[in-house]
Amino acid sequence: MTHLAHFATERALAPVVPIPSLDTAAAILSVAEALQPDLAQGFQIDALRLRVEMERAFGGSDADGAWDWKLAYEAGEAALVLFLRKFGRALLTRAGSPAALLPILAKVAGLLPTHTRRSEEMERFQQFSTPLPMGLAALAAAQITARDLVLEPSAGTGLLAILAEIAGGSLMLNELADSRAVFLRLLFPGRPVTGFDAAQIDDHLDEGVRPSVILMNPPFSVVANVDARSTEATARHLRSALARLAPGGRLVAISGAGFAPDASAWDETFARLTETAHLVFTGAVSGGAFAKHGTSFETRLSVFDKCRGGEAGGITADLARPISPDVASLLSLITAHVPPRLELEQVAPAGQGRSSPFPGNPARTTRASISKVRATPAKTSTTTAAPIAAADLAYSLHDAAEDDTSARLSDAIYETFRLQAIDIPGAEPHPTKLVQSAAMASVAPPKPTYRPKLPAAILHDGLLSDAQLETVIYAGEAHGAYLAGSWSVDETGDMVSAAPDDAPDAIRFRRGFFLGDGTGAGKGRQSAGILLDNWARGRRKALWISKSDKLLEDAQRDWSALGQERLLVTPLSRFAQGRHIPLTEGILFTTYATLRSEERGVKKSRVDQIVDWLGADFDGVILFDESHAMANAAGSKGERGDVTASQQGRAGLRLQHKLPNARVVYVSATGATSVHNLAYAQRLGLWGGEDFPFATRSEFVDAIEAGGVAAMEVLARDLRSLGLYTARSLSYDGVEYELLEHALTPEQRGIYDAYALAFGIIHRNLSAALEAANITGPASSTGSGGTLNRQAKSAARSAFESAKQRFFGHLLTSMKTPTLISSIDADLAAGHAAVIQIVSTGEALMERRLSDIPTDEWNDVRVDITPREACLSGAPDKT
Repeated sequence: MTHLAHFATERALAPVVPIPSLDTAAAILSVAEALQPDLAQGFQIDALRLRVEMERAFGGSDADGAWDWKLAYEAGEAALVLFLRKFGRALLTRAGSPAALLPILAKVAGLLPTHTRRSEEMERFQQFSTPLPMGLAALAAAQITARDLVLEPSAGTGLLAILAEIAGGSLMLNELADSRAVFLRLLFPGRPVTGFDAAQIDDHLDEGVRPSVILMNPPFSVVANVDARSTEATARHLRSALARLAPGGRLVAISGAGFAPDASAWDETFARLTETAHLVFTGAVSGGAFAKHGTSFETRLSVFDKCRGGEAGGITADLARPISPDVASLLSLITAHVPPRLELEQVAPAGQGRSSPFPGNPARTTRASISKVRATPAKTSTTTAAPIAAADLAYSLHDAAEDDTSARLSDAIYETFRLQAIDIPGAEPHPTKLVQSAAMASVAPPKPTYRPKLPAAILHDGLLSDAQLETVIYAGEAHGAYLAGSWSVDETGDMVSAAPDDAPDAIRFRRGFFLGDGTGAGKGRQSAGILLDNWARGRRKALWISKSDKLLEDAQRDWSALGQERLLVTPLSRFAQGRHIPLTEGILFTTYATLRSEERGVKKSRVDQIVDWLGADFDGVILFDESHAMANAAGSKGERGDVTASQQGRAGLRLQHKLPNARVVYVSATGATSVHNLAYAQRLGLWGGEDFPFATRSEFVDAIEAGGVAAMEVLARDLRSLGLYTARSLSYDGVEYELLEHALTPEQRGIYDAYALAFGIIHRNLSAALEAANITGPASSTGSGGTLNRQAKSAARSAFESAKQRFFGHLLTSMKTPTLISSIDADLAAGHAAVIQIVSTGEALMERRLSDIPTDEWNDVRVDITPREACLSGAPDKT
């Protein structure tokens, strides 16, 4: 095998050609697909080989933060899943028995590297996948047939599920971790994958779904959304799974070895579990079974058969068996002592197949004479949520001139915000005082006719303030009209041209609305209010686009704050690119970075995937949150020439063009720093319409650029007068500023001077360092050296200057901190609240340090998490 090892080494050391990936799950799958042939040929996959494939797929290294070793190990496990999907059935048939198949699977699993680098997430959530040999033992105990619906409540990376699949069972998977759930949908296409807390799985699944087999390897002491360890975690998972299991069905669970019915701590727990089930087998195995997956914890395999009507549960398993030294010994006990399956009690067809995955096994007789039935398969829910109780919002109109206080303007830059055209009886004022610019206050918005349809609690409980309700009203008013003219759009969605009104492919664009409020006005809550108005009117699909996937929780929070189900806001990342989105209703959340994903082979672009889900005639809401992320959507001219249009901006325009009837809302407190950046706001009708005197975008840009800031202010005022724009911000009335001065001590001055001298030495010798690194050539007679790589020289100098600035920034911050702490102590003693803004948390640096330390040493961690690395390297901490 020397020549094979040499071949594998050569391939691992080949130059890395990055293949950037916009989808983490897809990148992991691509790594798995690259590794699967190595497993098939028996090549050893070491850490170097795995690293090379990860760098190819993610376009960077783990040191750069492009990926971590948890993802790398999951990619290796996915390769095992692909291997078993391709060869598993043949191996299963050829082996004839679990004992004969065990050494084959153990050998294949041994080709992957051991999980030696465990992440904080793995430790915190106990994400230890089931090793293949242990999975085979669970499969033998489950005795799965093609008639079974198999549920795995904590599916992880699918190593248990694939064994059930090759045995012929129908799968239903659940995984709480979002990233793993997305990955499972890619790895098991067409199989239902849910994302519930497995400890409450019976509460979440549809009542008609009754699996006949449940395979589970739950966390031993972790409970979702609870930081502390809980010894009840395994019991909670088992209780919920048994409640969901079909009468007569079988549950096979892997737990800690200490979770045993003869342990006094678990007497009461097993008494409850066996009220509705028979414990027919239990056996422990040494910690070596999980050694390949990064833990040596001793484990136990237990088998429960669910009682049928009229039956009493109990414990029939032999509890006196010693711990098995390895999986082979445990497997022999399972083969000899696990009884045959009960017949199921309820009927629901689920296909046909042979009765045992191991044709060489002796035939088993059933323990009860009940007519054969099949498990209830999972169904794709097609029901829609019941209509919510809502009514039209009542308000009255009035003229701004009728209100003397609002008619009078001061000479200040900002004016107090008041409703200028409407009165909303019963509406709560905004919790904090709002202001708007004097130019905006000088014009009143038009009197609206649109009345939002909202639940009564929105007004009665003050869930939306009067200022926020005004936004919902004017957004609905704007969406009731269309821009002037008819247009035709090409298939790509990039080219839009004027068309006769009677042209067969002519379309009209629905008018949009721009929400430009600043921090504190509640843009997220207002966005949710607009969505809720449309939801109550039966428009049960919507799209929420934002700058970062971290803002998903904010979107869910704002939606649930209005009394709605937060999980209706679903991330697009759960659905692989190019695949059908199965949601019948909901608010799809995605990011601009995801939106710009282009077509890849047979996979449609993300824009086309969204359009297919929404439908070409979609008339619901598209929220462009942080819409300034689409800046420069049409390109512009810069100081160094033409600037190419941004991919995010083009994707946003493409989406608007393909869905002309959508109700578009732009949300940004910094809508445009440059007039060029307003190209994405196509639905405001700033050009080519009747409201503004600009025939084309270029005319609009030229006119506004010529007018400067004043012209932009006039533009905002005109949009406000048309009811298409609002921009309020928190008032700083009464806010006082006080500078806190820190006097440097002589010792601190000496420290600063010493470091300044040190950096001076580096600066003076930087040219020699560049020459030694072959970035510049030797000095010429004129004293200047030729640049061999201009970009490298520029990058090196830039890195040095950046490091210098970071270093002295951290140095000065550390010197000022004692004075800041003293000031905070004084404020707290005076009864004030102190708010501290942290620019950098150092989290990324801390994670890098912890990744270098074995987890068994985390109980006494001593690491350097000072700014040293951030200051003296070219890779600053961007956390």
